[in-house]
Amino acid sequence: MSLGKGTFMPKQTRPRVPLTRERVLNAAIAIADQDGIELLSMRRIGKELGVEAMSLYNHVANKEDILNGMVEVVMSEIDLPSEAVGWRQAMRRRSISAYRMLSQHGWASVLIDSLVSEGPVKLGHHEWVLRTLREAGFPLVMAAHAFSLMDSYIYGFSSQEQSLPLEDEGDLTEASELLLQMMPRDQYPYLTEMILDHALKPGYDHSAEFEFGLDLILDGLERELTSE
Repeated sequence: MSLGKGTFMPKQTRPRVPLTRERVLNAAIAIADQDGIELLSMRRIGKELGVEAMSLYNHVANKEDILNGMVEVVMSEIDLPSEAVGWRQAMRRRSISAYRMLSQHGWASVLIDSLVSEGPVKLGHHEWVLRTLREAGFPLVMAAHAFSLMDSYIYGFSSQEQSLPLEDEGDLTEASELLLQMMPRDQYPYLTEMILDHALKPGYDHSAEFEFGLDLILDGLERELTSE
């Protein structure tokens, strides 16, 4: 059918996506990932979603509820093997997955241990770790020590890595070369050797240091377990 001159055509608009708790939390995570947790606010989340800040309160109680919800979402990204892979492989997969999550969400480590509220995902994560260790034969106290040791390493390594001004391999090369220019090499021969013969070698990846240290920890825990 042809339209006559001056015929009005209604403007096509995309259907509005309903606001949900999931959308609120995902928007909050995106803001924190991009700009840091310090710039997170109800108004900023509302702007990100194209709604008034007051609309958010139909889905979240307050900002603390959002922070707790964000922790639940990112902790659900951690791989907790359900199949029978053995305690060591399970802990290795969980640790590497947690490290990668923290690398992606740099703000998460501060919130995970600072919030009083404990959601089912976080509690379930802790239960899984302890159950895996206890059912592998670790005595209660040793299981607690192992849990603390692994998490201290995961969070500590992640925090240290995030403090480095490195975004990619090029940044590492630039920083290393600048350091070499600034320091007298004859006074720091071992540091020079480490930079030239290790850090500046093609394919060097600082994150690979994480798995090396993790395996040392798992080796030690395995020795403790077998010596019982």
